[in-house]
Amino acid sequence: MIKIVAVMKIKAECVDTFKALARELVEKSRAEEGNISYSLNERIGDPATLAFIEVWRDQAAIDTHNATEHFTRILPKLGELCESAQPGNLFTEVEF
Repeated sequence: MIKIVAVMKIKAECVDTFKALARELVEKSRAEEGNISYSLNERIGDPATLAFIEVWRDQAAIDTHNATEHFTRILPKLGELCESAQPGNLFTEVEF
């Protein structure tokens, strides 16, 4: 499994618009083959800082996701609403 954490600081006046656009991305991404979990998360005490936290079966599933119509259409629109954004960081779980 691969986990992705992408953190964005949204322009204060754009938070509601961002969430509305993100809803379609989350719903369609959850339906994709290879997706285990996909959510939009709000920082406690700072509603303009949001993070997508995703879990994918493997890199092939991520590659397919990144090429989907909904991802390539919605992501640039979300980017326009951000003050800043970190690129998605990929993680694998530490096994004990």
